[in-house]
Amino acid sequence: MDWLERINRAMDYIEKNLSGEIDAKEVARLACCPEYHFPRMFSSMTGVSLSEYIRRRRLSQAAFELQKNTAVRIIDLALKYGYDSPDSFSRAFKNLHGVVPTVARSKGIELKAFPRLSFQITIKGDVEMDYRIEVLDFEIEIVGVKQKVVTNDAFSIIPKLWEDANKNGLLQRLIDMSWENPQCNMEGILGVCGTQASITDEDFDYFMGCRYKNEFSNDMEKIVIPKSTWAVFPNITDAWKRLYTEWLPSSGYELADLPCIENQLAPDRVPNSELWVPIIPK
Repeated sequence: MDWLERINRAMDYIEKNLSGEIDAKEVARLACCPEYHFPRMFSSMTGVSLSEYIRRRRLSQAAFELQKNTAVRIIDLALKYGYDSPDSFSRAFKNLHGVVPTVARSKGIELKAFPRLSFQITIKGDVEMDYRIEVLDFEIEIVGVKQKVVTNDAFSIIPKLWEDANKNGLLQRLIDMSWENPQCNMEGILGVCGTQASITDEDFDYFMGCRYKNEFSNDMEKIVIPKSTWAVFPNITDAWKRLYTEWLPSSGYELADLPCIENQLAPDRVPNSELWVPIIPK
């Protein structure tokens, strides 16, 4: 119930600020969810991206205003709902409603209303969520390359970083360096997300590397993960979708002050990826 209250509090904030600036950090803070992960969580629950939801709600409100006050100026509505010009507002309005704003003033015109979302508890027990707890009582040394990522664009930027790493040879270098006889199951090519699980800054460092203890080249650097406890989930994409909505609220754990790590295993492994989430008991 506590989680439900938090997510609906975030929705209240969005609704109150449709005609102003919506701060992504504040949305994530109200939901008690890292800014980096909140859009993915929202999309997995609703089937629509957070930015698209806000866009549709704003255009729905604009349509209501046009119907109630036919004298309102298009430029005023455009600025009120976050558009730089009447032309960009009119294009977006037509894409959703099928008519331009000037036509929408007329009575009898059919428009679309995208309702405000709220969240309720549903009982789900048909799809289990596999996980295991890993306690690592030694430090993990990871060697690789650090890249700056804009938080709001992380889900599009990070796959592109790995594509580039494949093209420029970095990925193969990491594969060649990776452990043959690892001390633990964090044995693949690693994507370390920032410095803590709760990412709230506008950007963060995404570290692409592998566990390695030997000498390394000057264009790489090393980070050290201290002794820690992890919840490990198969299939990174599915794990991100369900972590905050299903597992964490009922697990008895909370996030530790360490980064989440995406562990990419060999292609012939099943599963071929894992999400490592740092945890501590509540």
